[in-house]
Amino acid sequence: MTQEYNIDAAGRTLGRVASEAAKALMGKTNVDYTPNKRSDVRVSISNVSKLHMRERKRMQKKYTTYSGYPGGLKKESYTSLKSRKGAGEPLRLAIKRMLPRNTMLTERMKNLVIQD
Repeated sequence: MTQEYNIDAAGRTLGRVASEAAKALMGKTNVDYTPNKRSDVRVSISNVSKLHMRERKRMQKKYTTYSGYPGGLKKESYTSLKSRKGAGEPLRLAIKRMLPRNTMLTERMKNLVIQD
């Protein structure tokens, strides 16, 4: 049985919403939490475009990716990532980086629904 977990992001900061969603996706909000079992929790986050972020943080935040090849380091600012992929992409990246990197990561990310 899939359990629904709804988060309203209006007026809240990105990190607080991301940590709450990551905790729910791992199943730590359930009574029967087991670290090696994947919990059936579907997290939906609404009003992502109304997230609160300070202007200074918005200008300074950088997202770094590396392809593995020489000269393959790419840096992108928060504002350009948000304009290119939408308001939910920085939140999705924050949640993904808060989850443990194991075989359950992709299944947990499939249970995440972000609505602008």
